[in-house]
Amino acid sequence: MVETTIAEIAAYAALAVNGAAAALAGLRWWQVRPSDAVWPLLRAGQALAVLQAVLAGVLALTGFQPGDRLYWLYALLPVAVGFVAEQLRLVSAEQVLENRGLPDAQAVGALPEAEQRSIVLAIMRREIGVMALAAFVVTFLSLRAALIA
Repeated sequence: MVETTIAEIAAYAALAVNGAAAALAGLRWWQVRPSDAVWPLLRAGQALAVLQAVLAGVLALTGFQPGDRLYWLYALLPVAVGFVAEQLRLVSAEQVLENRGLPDAQAVGALPEAEQRSIVLAIMRREIGVMALAAFVVTFLSLRAALIA
C-alpha cells in the first residue's frame, strides 16, 4: 500500500509540473514570445520525470506489484520522451538556418540586425514548441502511471 502511494505521488508530481510546463511553453510558442520562466519549468518537469523513473526502479527492486504491469512503461517512458525531445531541440537551429539558406551560425552575424532577431526568434520558437509537446506527452504518461499504479 505504501509503495502504491509513493508511485502515485511521484506520478502526480511529474504530471503537475509537466502539465504547467506544457501549458506555459505552449502559450509562449503560440504568442511567439520568449519567457524566462519557461526553461526552468521545463527542466523541473524533466527532473521530476527522471525522479519518477528512479522511484519506479526502486519500487521494482522492493517487489512492488502495480495494479497493471503497464505502469512500468508509463513510469519509464517519460525519460525516453525527454531524451528524444532534447535531440530534436538540438537540431532546431540547424533546421532554421537550413530553411533560410544559411550555411552556419556565423552567417547570421552578417545579416541585418532585424533579420538576426527574426532567426533567433524562429529558433527559440521551434525549441519551445518541441519541448512543449514533450511536456504534454509526459503529462499524459504520468497521468496513466498515477491511475494504474
